[in-house]
Amino acid sequence: MKIASKLASIALTSGLVVAGFGAVGGMTGVASAAPGGPVVANVGVTPGITMTGLTPSFTLSGSPGSDVELLSAVSYNVETNNVGYGVTVQSRTATMTPAVPNGDSIAIGLLTARDGTPAVPAAYVGLMAGTARTVHSQGGRSATGGDNLTTDYLIHIPVVAVATYTATLDYIATAA
Repeated sequence: MKIASKLASIALTSGLVVAGFGAVGGMTGVASAAPGGPVVANVGVTPGITMTGLTPSFTLSGSPGSDVELLSAVSYNVETNNVGYGVTVQSRTATMTPAVPNGDSIAIGLLTARDGTPAVPAAYVGLMAGTARTVHSQGGRSATGGDNLTTDYLIHIPVVAVATYTATLDYIATAA
């Protein structure tokens, strides 16, 4: 009995719990299984949507008066578990301007976009500053690994000075 007390004391000061130690108030006898009941595992899935691989820039070049189209000018991937989603694009400014001011600008509405993904693309829609234009929408979840999508662009080149005119466009993927 004295030996058991010392061992229990050593075990407790070492941070161990000693159970079933003979006569020291633990369990005695032969070990057997004791059912504890079922445990229910739950996994909570929250909505998620990501856009990756967005083309950082594109250029449409042509002479004044010409219509210039660039198919799949912007590509990107959207992955979501939501039952439907949309992708919009909007310009941060009302005009496209050159890096070195020359007195000219191009109205952003002349730059038009459409969903480049379907077999029969929709009509082109002019961009607007601060107004989102839908360039893709669908009623179901994306594929595992995401949906690879594109946007086509078209512009009628106005009569302006020779330069590269620029505007920043924001792409936004939103769950339906």
